[in-house]
Amino acid sequence: MRKVRTRRYDRARVEPAAPLECVALLLVGDHRVLAEKRKLTKALAPGAVAIPGGHVEAGEGLGQALVREAREELGIVPREAAFVCTLMHLAEELRRLHYFAVRAWEGDIVPEEAESVVWLPLDAGHELDFDVDRTAVTEYLRLEREGGLVWRTSV
Repeated sequence: MRKVRTRRYDRARVEPAAPLECVALLLVGDHRVLAEKRKLTKALAPGAVAIPGGHVEAGEGLGQALVREAREELGIVPREAAFVCTLMHLAEELRRLHYFAVRAWEGDIVPEEAESVVWLPLDAGHELDFDVDRTAVTEYLRLEREGGLVWRTSV
């Protein structure tokens, strides 16, 4: 008779609460995507290389959150964006991440809340530290290849 191994997790498992709604910005251009290196002072994943984004505030739509987070994180205003995918991610709480590709924006990119930013080749998603970000980049590439992105100028 075979013994069944139970799986161990790094964090305690509790009953899931409603997921925290978040938006993430895949800024794309010249077959590259912008990533940020998180500040070492961040409580969650200090120093990680990740796709910029943040929480959706109460009463805010996803488009509004996208514009606000772009301004807060990078000092830019998105002008052309396309929905890519929604993925679930368990960090300190369960998060529902809504990824949007942004290919046109106003302003110069300034890392307002990150240590720095870096342009990564779209085929170098392995350089991103979170599986969920790598999955979103892969989905962006699939949609781009298949013509499935619907670009909107009013974000």
